Amino acid sequence: MTIRRLAITDVRNLSTVSLEPSPDINIFYGKNGSGKTSILESIYLLGMARSFRSSKLKPVIRNGVQSCTVFGDVSRETRSVPVGVTRTLDGDYQIRVAGENVNNVSSLAAILPIQVINPDTFRLLEGSPKERRQFIDWGVFHVEHRFLPLWQRLQKCLRQRNTLLRHGKIDCSQLDIWDQELITVANQVDALRSEYIEKLLPVFEQVMAKFSNVPGLKVSYYRGWDKDLSLGDVLKKNRDRDINSGYTHAGPQRADLKVRLDRMSAAEILSRGQQKMVVCALKLSQGLLFSEISNRPCTYLVDDLPSELDAEHRQLLCDTLEAMHCQVFVTSVEREGLAHQWNEKTQVKMFHVEHGAVSSND
Repeated sequence: MTIRRLAITDVRNLSTVSLEPSPDINIFYGKNGSGKTSILESIYLLGMARSFRSSKLKPVIRNGVQSCTVFGDVSRETRSVPVGVTRTLDGDYQIRVAGENVNNVSSLAAILPIQVINPDTFRLLEGSPKERRQFIDWGVFHVEHRFLPLWQRLQKCLRQRNTLLRHGKIDCSQLDIWDQELITVANQVDALRSEYIEKLLPVFEQVMAKFSNVPGLKVSYYRGWDKDLSLGDVLKKNRDRDINSGYTHAGPQRADLKVRLDRMSAAEILSRGQQKMVVCALKLSQGLLFSEISNRPCTYLVDDLPSELDAEHRQLLCDTLEAMHCQVFVTSVEREGLAHQWNEKTQVKMFHVEHGAVSSND
């Protein structure tokens, strides 16, 4: 998928911006606070109907107005699909695809799959298991159409079971019903996640071998309960504990991606630079696998790349992105920071960003 035209209205300090990006590499440079990251944020809004910078809408929408809008012409196979997203301060959103209203964000995400590499991404190793579950589920969602309804069914089941656990006096027959539902859907979600990770790990190892030699680095999938026990047995074993705490301790909602070095958490042993390489390799391998399975690339948003990586690894990241033949949007404070990292045959567009205004240097 490629964004052929991008129009941004009232996202942070971007009042009205219109761009025709390159299908390959797009570099936005300017001083801090100029609006570079807001452009990446706008593209993310177009693909996810939310921000990657804030869970609140007020800071995303330009001060003094009630809504923001992002529009894009997105190429899909041989045709161009107009996509538009509007968010309002009261939390409402409107999504239009090819002139029709769309009621769910998942349809939007399927049209424009987006990967983000920014300073927050580097917390993937040291952050909570939730961040790594989201990483796993991004991949499964984009390559397996059965996953989303199963994931939604899982969330509903957990809400019902946890409500029952918090009810006080437990009706064990009702709890048994929800236990059985949880077991059924959990095993299916786990099977899809496990299958995905099995495909991802060889790709990750290949990418990681180019980036950094870290002997003993192991990545493994933890399903959320004891690998030697069925979930049914674990739920029975934990029932009193679940009742006392009011929530479900074991299950796919506790899944994690374990990154270890010599049986210890890699985040506790690796240097900051090595952690960045591991995270970059994970994000790139996910895009490579997506492209291999779906036969189409995802879009990469890379924020403030020069400040996060040294020159050697910055070049390796650029080389890998270039070889993936995907559309990339990168920010940098200095124009020269990324201007000469690319093959001369690659279409590179430079955009200067200043006080929310964007101008092309081409």
